[in-house]
Amino acid sequence: MSDSPAPKKQKKPSLTEMRRAARSFALQALYQWQISGNSVTDIELQFRMDNDMSGTDLALFSELLHGVPANAGDLDRSFEPFLDRALNDLDPIELAVLRIGSFELVHRIVVPYKVVINESVELAKVFGATESHKYVNGVLDKLAARVRMTEINAKRGK
Repeated sequence: MSDSPAPKKQKKPSLTEMRRAARSFALQALYQWQISGNSVTDIELQFRMDNDMSGTDLALFSELLHGVPANAGDLDRSFEPFLDRALNDLDPIELAVLRIGSFELVHRIVVPYKVVINESVELAKVFGATESHKYVNGVLDKLAARVRMTEINAKRGK
């Protein structure tokens, strides 16, 4: 008989946890893309090789990593009216978070707008500057009012 305890079974991550991991990895990969200018295909390959992504929604990771750069100009124009500074003056993390949130608000309609904003705020809290989550919240809230007006009105019973 062995004195060592039986190995603990790791519980399978929930879909929410897997999507949160996908957004986290996507943010880091998009930051790398913004800074390095390397191709997203190369960055995706590097991330898949260098990280344990077993608890990650890989389809969402790939969708964000490829979709954000492909739509960056449109995404930037969608939230730029709500900025209090020039786009070039944004912190690179804030910019990546805003792009992810904007992409989800515009292109992933199945995700409720409150979830998109909450997930973006959480990314900003983990990776951004001290108060960046408040800024991200304000910008995405205003964008949601524009691009998800029907959903917001339905929630309010209008």
